[in-house]
Amino acid sequence: MKKKIVVITGGPGTGKTTIIDKLIDKGFTCLPEISRQITLEAQKQGIEQLFLEKPLLFSELLLEGRKKQFMEANQMNSEVVFLDRGIPDILAYMHYIGDSYPSFFDQACKESQYQKVFILPPWEEIYESDEARYENFEQAQLIYQHLNETYKNYGYELTEVPKGTLEERIDFIFSELK
Repeated sequence: MKKKIVVITGGPGTGKTTIIDKLIDKGFTCLPEISRQITLEAQKQGIEQLFLEKPLLFSELLLEGRKKQFMEANQMNSEVVFLDRGIPDILAYMHYIGDSYPSFFDQACKESQYQKVFILPPWEEIYESDEARYENFEQAQLIYQHLNETYKNYGYELTEVPKGTLEERIDFIFSELK
């Protein structure tokens, strides 16, 4: 069986990390979202919100980390590797804030191809802001639209994960992977 590198994406507060954490608990190979690590590192250096203050630097650090994750996923001995967000997420967020980026961002999206992309829709009932998630729900909806457009621009057919219990969402993901 050919290895599948699977992205789970969506706007902020849609349950991506909860799904990834549950998949890890079930013994599946997953690579976590890295933006919080980058934000926390910047905060240690006195930059409260790196994405807002220096969006290109933040995005370059994310790109470097997500390219490493893609290479790491390809080296793993698992048939399926789940990623909490993919490289096109970076461009979607840059589009969302109206910022431009160098061509190597576009090239990275073309070079690192995922086998399946699941997208989680905005879900107001579970949405929460925190110290690393500054967007309100309306902004989360706009980000979702940008994610949809960006992935589709790179030729992906996105599979939307319906709202439901954690187990229902995971069952749906596996039914779509067969």
